[in-house]
Amino acid sequence: MGLINSEVIAAVEFAKGAKVPTGFGYLDEDGHVDPSKPVELWVTSRMTYVFALATLLGIPGTKEYLRHGVESLSKYFRDPVYGGWFSAIEATPDAQGDAVPVNDRKEAYAHAFVLLAANAALAADDPEAGYLLTQALDSQEEHWFDPAYGKVRESWDRAFTVTEDYRGANANMHTVEAYLANADLTDNREALDRAIEMCHFITNQARNHDWRIPEHYDQQWNPLPDYNKDQPAHPFRPFGATPGHGLEWSRLILQARGSLQRAGQAAPEWMLESAKALYIRAVADAWHVDGAPGFIYTTDFAGQPVTRQRMHWVVCEALGAAIVLKKVLEEEEPDSALLNQVVTSITQWREYAEKYLIEAPGRWRHELDPHNQPASETWPGKPDVYHFFQMLILPDLPVSPSFAAALKENTARK
Repeated sequence: MGLINSEVIAAVEFAKGAKVPTGFGYLDEDGHVDPSKPVELWVTSRMTYVFALATLLGIPGTKEYLRHGVESLSKYFRDPVYGGWFSAIEATPDAQGDAVPVNDRKEAYAHAFVLLAANAALAADDPEAGYLLTQALDSQEEHWFDPAYGKVRESWDRAFTVTEDYRGANANMHTVEAYLANADLTDNREALDRAIEMCHFITNQARNHDWRIPEHYDQQWNPLPDYNKDQPAHPFRPFGATPGHGLEWSRLILQARGSLQRAGQAAPEWMLESAKALYIRAVADAWHVDGAPGFIYTTDFAGQPVTRQRMHWVVCEALGAAIVLKKVLEEEEPDSALLNQVVTSITQWREYAEKYLIEAPGRWRHELDPHNQPASETWPGKPDVYHFFQMLILPDLPVSPSFAAALKENTARK
């Protein structure tokens, strides 16, 4: 399968429909911008990232969308008074041409995607990406990375004066993703070291919980196992363990391991061990466990299903983790039973996605009920292209460097 195929091109075409004056909006079920929702930083950053990867792939007509994304992040989402980026703004600027904030809090999760987008935009030679990347890295230093704990804070008020007591694995996971991307593209060794340290923390937490990852913590990074017990299907902070995140961490740990090896260093044993253990646990807990195919959304810490909805991003991350693990095992453990299981699973999960999730090329249903019928309790609409776009191009990329840097190297070789 080549990097550019009909599914990849269709995904890009679908993403183009999200463009609004101040960024990229939230797409509804039909692929139209939902006017009832604000323009969110995480959506605009992810879309900008996708258009950067599409530009690196050489897909025609994508550079202008990348340009729009970078301009929106720089001109509208950027807080001109306190720095950082607003979490959500209105789709059109005010009479003076300035953004109208809807949510002026500053959130680590979305700021990680600003860094990811800026890094990919730099790889794609966007003229303003370098400055945006510098701002994003400076923001990480000034406000997000907490050297006392080696992880990022969750959120601040607009003026960066009061930080939330809560700490979350999800925001740190996407920060790891962004730090790895930057390390791979710019040889930022500090970013790589920080990413690996965050991975190590999560590994130790998971090991203490039978390889289920505690998602929620207090300010001192003590786990909060009952957090959101009354909101088990929360889109960003669900109760219990989230197998999809176990799969995502598995892939990120393998990619971080590859980055370390590319830097000429031996990777510690815990990296491959934990990547395999997280993968095995997530699949055992979540895949086809309730009488129907599909990955359930969450479990408790005994592995019992809590939220049995099926989210498209979990299948994408399962495939992504399996694709990367397959590459590593083929190289290092070609006779392992796990490799055979991974190969079989890739076929199964692709068939599942084609049967239940892919409505049409480039259009993935975001949520299914326990019977694999379309649902919208947690994820209405189709706001996300990033998860399945990465999964689609991953089979033709190396374990390391990660997406943007790998595509940049591909371009340089041509």
